[in-house]
Amino acid sequence: MFMFLFLVVALVVVVGAVTLSVLGGGGDGGALPEVAPERLRDPLPLDRPVHRGDVEALRFPPALRGYRMADVDDALGRLGAELAERDARIADLEAALAGARTTAATSLHKPVEDDQR
Repeated sequence: MFMFLFLVVALVVVVGAVTLSVLGGGGDGGALPEVAPERLRDPLPLDRPVHRGDVEALRFPPALRGYRMADVDDALGRLGAELAERDARIADLEAALAGARTTAATSLHKPVEDDQR
């Protein structure tokens, strides 16, 4: 009988504590405040070309299902533009080098005309 009364009193105390914590837990109904989504802290630099260290230091903040698509899309778009620009520059330099080699090879094999007339 003593054990039964102890359990009933313990149950009443626990229910009372839970009720007080739920009802007295704040005037706004206990709702959490809205938090701004975490944004990319260190995006790729806009004032200079991207270097290997920039890409290695790039860290995306986690989101609900992995990473924020906008942050990843921005970074991939920037990297793609940098790669396209570098590929075009390499192609221009290779074409200029091939043209210089052709000119040099032609001038070496050109026969010398005699100026004796």
